[in-house]
Amino acid sequence: MAYDDLEVLAPAGDTERLDAALDFGADAVYLGGTAFGMRAGPKNFDAEALKAAVEKSHERGVKVYLTCNTLPRNNEIPYFEEFIKYAVRCGIDAAIVADLGLMSLIKKFTPDMEIHMSTQTGIVNYVTARELYDMGAKRVVLARELSLEEVAEIRAKTPHDLDIEVFVHGAMCVSFSGRCLLSSYLVNRDANRGQCAQPCRWGYHLMEEKRDGQFFPVFEDEKGTYILNSKDMCMIDHLDKLAKAGVTSLKIEGRAKSAYYVSVITNAYRMAVDILKKDPENYALPDYVRDEVFKVSHRDYCTGFFFGHPSECRQYYEDSGYIRSYDVCAVVDKCENGRIYAEQRNKFLVGDELEILAPSQRPVKYRVTEIQNADGELVENTCHAAMKFSMPNTVGIDFPPRSIIRKKA
Repeated sequence: MAYDDLEVLAPAGDTERLDAALDFGADAVYLGGTAFGMRAGPKNFDAEALKAAVEKSHERGVKVYLTCNTLPRNNEIPYFEEFIKYAVRCGIDAAIVADLGLMSLIKKFTPDMEIHMSTQTGIVNYVTARELYDMGAKRVVLARELSLEEVAEIRAKTPHDLDIEVFVHGAMCVSFSGRCLLSSYLVNRDANRGQCAQPCRWGYHLMEEKRDGQFFPVFEDEKGTYILNSKDMCMIDHLDKLAKAGVTSLKIEGRAKSAYYVSVITNAYRMAVDILKKDPENYALPDYVRDEVFKVSHRDYCTGFFFGHPSECRQYYEDSGYIRSYDVCAVVDKCENGRIYAEQRNKFLVGDELEILAPSQRPVKYRVTEIQNADGELVENTCHAAMKFSMPNTVGIDFPPRSIIRKKA
């Protein structure tokens, strides 16, 4: 495995989240246009924003992959030609597709476009991976239901120049590689067209009204059970094993997540990969890097199917809520003349203990001794939404723009 080629692939649901991925160390980002993508919830990128996103990313040496991974219906097909040709004009580095028809249209309309086959394709064996390669795919995003051994066998039995991408962090789907019909059946929102309402996160009761004396104890408490609710994936402790299995790209889930999530998780995997590259044979993750994945909103973590069938440890039945231990207080604008200038995100007070997170750095503890508003007046707190303020730089570090100031919840 060429560890130097290991890619940190981050999500970008809009321009703010794109900036977060770029600032905090992504090698590549994946994002969607206003059509043909699997996340209809985020703002995504219209034509003008897409062009600007590619230019900004390429200036930073970061690749951009465009999601075209819905299963389009007949009435959408006529619009795809202009969509993908515009993507080429913008300079998109690759298109992520699940539908073989769209793959054929990409080869017809934009034959030089690099093609990545989405996890929605359901790739679970080397024969499928090889066939997709022969059809023109440069990368396969493997199904999330594979073990490390299966990933390694696919790598060993496919052409060397076929990239292997796997999900390493974020929400898991109860259905096979996201091929879910629950949302469509229950609320007429098609998950395969980017509109999932996440009914797998809802509470359920099981009742049989005609069989007296027969009980179905699937409930956890009087609220019912969250029997379909998957834990989140986290593989940050096992990147060395993924690299040895031949993985090319480490994909972080979360185009619908916050910019804070994108910043922190991208940063954590960036630092972890850099540590791995320095000494691949003795990969040991410092606690301060591992701790970062617990400082965003998340469900209980698991390692998915990588170490065998997860059985009961993959589901969390008590509720579908997130664990949140930190709140974002502000984002740094600049540091100059011995002060930190920032913009408020949540209220904090003089005397509070904060942390400041900058890219590829250990979080820095900071006690608030003074706050000045934009007019230079002393204030006791940051009580106004998005207010500009400054604080003395008592730690002596020039934090770059968009560094994160946060507080333990």
